[in-house]
Amino acid sequence: MTDRPVLLYDTTLRDGTQREGLIVSLADKLKIARRLDEFGMPYVEGGWPGSNPKDAEFFEAARSLPWRTARLAAFGSTRHRLNRPADDPNLQALVAAETPVVTIFGKSWLLHVRDVLGATADENLAMVGDSIAFLAASGREAIYDAEHYFDGFRDDPDYALATLRAARDGGARTLVLCDTSGGTLTGELVEIVRRTRSALEGDGGDELTWGIHVHNDAELAVANSLAAVAGGIRHVQGTINGYGERCGNANLVSILADLALKTGHEVVPGGGLAELTELSRYVAEVVNIAPDDHQPYVGRSAFAHKGGVHGAAVAKVERAYQHVDPSLVGNVSRLVVSELGGRANTQLRAEQLGHQLEGVVDPRELSRLIKRLESEGLAFEGAEASFELLVRRHSPGYAPPFRLLDFTVLVEQHANTELRAEATVKVEVAGEALHTAADGNGPVNALDAALRKALGAFYPQLDAVHLVDYKVRILDGDRATAAKTRVIIDSSDGSREWSTMGSDTNIIAASCNALCDSLEYAIWKTGAELRRRDERHFTTLAGAARLDGSTTAVSPAAPTVPGA
Repeated sequence: MTDRPVLLYDTTLRDGTQREGLIVSLADKLKIARRLDEFGMPYVEGGWPGSNPKDAEFFEAARSLPWRTARLAAFGSTRHRLNRPADDPNLQALVAAETPVVTIFGKSWLLHVRDVLGATADENLAMVGDSIAFLAASGREAIYDAEHYFDGFRDDPDYALATLRAARDGGARTLVLCDTSGGTLTGELVEIVRRTRSALEGDGGDELTWGIHVHNDAELAVANSLAAVAGGIRHVQGTINGYGERCGNANLVSILADLALKTGHEVVPGGGLAELTELSRYVAEVVNIAPDDHQPYVGRSAFAHKGGVHGAAVAKVERAYQHVDPSLVGNVSRLVVSELGGRANTQLRAEQLGHQLEGVVDPRELSRLIKRLESEGLAFEGAEASFELLVRRHSPGYAPPFRLLDFTVLVEQHANTELRAEATVKVEVAGEALHTAADGNGPVNALDAALRKALGAFYPQLDAVHLVDYKVRILDGDRATAAKTRVIIDSSDGSREWSTMGSDTNIIAASCNALCDSLEYAIWKTGAELRRRDERHFTTLAGAARLDGSTTAVSPAAPTVPGA
C-alpha cells in the first residue's frame, strides 16, 4: 500500500458547482473538463446525469472529447429502497452516461437511513450492495462514497463498517470515507481511518483502494486529506480552489502542491506542477469567480512580501521568507510597494517592472515619498501603474504627455427625466490647449468621455482603452460625507490590464486623478512599444543594407506619439 501512488479525483464539475453563487453552463463544464484532462488529472467527475438535463447533456457531449489522461466518472446514489437495480431510473441514467467510472454514494449513518431514506438498516445494506453489483456487472469501475461516514462511525461503528463490506462484496474496489459535514477534527479522523482499514483489511480487503472526501466546515479539509494519506489513503477527492457547498471542499490545488513538494509520495498528476497556478486561475475565470489573491501556492499574494524587514531579506536570499520556490507551481515572487515597505521593497519592485533606480532616482527618497502619500490616502499596493508613473515622474527628463488645466462636472435630474451628467475639460498637449465637453451616464463616465475626446486627436491609441473596474473606498467613515475617498480604476487596452488610483475628499477629484493616471500610463506604454518597434525596424533595415553592400545611412523612424 505505501508504495502505491496517490490518485487525485476531481469533483469540481459536480460537488464544486454546489457552491452558492457558482453557476456554469454546459460549455463551461466542457472547457473545465478538457483543461483538467490536459493537466493530467486521473479522475474527473462530470456530474449527476440522473439529477438534471445539463449533466445528462454533458455526458452525451463528453463522449466525443479526446480524453488523454482522465477517466470520466458519472455520479449518483444507490437505488431507491422500493426499486430493483435494473428498474431504478438513477442507476439507469448512470449506465446510459457510458462513462468508464461510476461513483455512487450510500448512507453510513443510521440517522440518515431511518429519518432521511425511511429505510431499515438491512434495506440500506441491500441497496448499497446490489447497486454496486449492478454497476460492476455493466463493466464500470465502481467507486463507493460512504456519505457521512465519520458521523456514522461515531454513532455506530459496526453498522458503518457493515455498509463498507456491502459495497466491497458488491464489487467496489475503491471505498471513499466521506466527512460530509466537514466537522471532524484531524486526530479523530486519523483514528477512524486506522480502525476502519484494520477491520476490513483483516477480512479480505487487502486489495482495496482507500479514499477520502472531506468538506471544509472546520477549516481542516486540506489538513485532514493529508493526514488521511499519511494513514494509508491513496485516493483523494476534492475540487479546484476548494469550491463546494457551504464552506467548500478539500482544495486539490493545495493538496497536490503539499504532497508533491513536501512528502515522499508519488502523486498523480505530478509532472504538470508548474501549470498549477494557471489551472487555478483558468477554472476561476470560467466559473466567473475572482481568484483568491491569498490562496496558498497559486494566489497573487502567496509569495508577496510587504514588510520592510521581509523585503530586505528576500532581496538578498529569496528563500528567506518563502517555504518553496514559487516557480515550481507556476507562480512568482513579488515585493509589494507600501508604507510598510522599505528602500529594498521599492527598489526591487521598480526593477521587476523594468525601472533601474540606481543613479536615476534615490530609492530612499522614493520610499519616504510613498510613505507620506499613503498616509494621505493613496495606496500603491493595489495600483502598480500609478507606482510606475511615480517613478517616471521623478526621473530626469520627464515631460508629461498632457496636463489637465481645469474641469467642470454637472449632474442634473428633472421630473420625469433620466439623470444627465456633463463634463467639460481643458487640457494642454504640446503647448496647445483644448476645451471639450461630453455627456455620460454618470459624472465619472462623463469625465472619462470628455478627457478621451480632448486627447483623442493627439493619442488615437486611447480609443482602445476601456475601464474594466471602478472601486471606491471610504478611508475615514467617521467623517461621514466629508470623508476622504480612495478610487482605484482598472483599465485595459485589450492586450494588458493596469490599475491606477486617486484620493481626495471629493470623489470626482479622486476619480479624475485615477483617470488621468490611467490615460497617461496607456500613452507612455504605447509610446515605449512604438520605440521598440522602430528600433527593431531600424536594425532590420541596417542589417539588410549591410548584406547588399549598401552604404546608405538608415535612420530610425521618429516616434509617432507626441510626448511619449
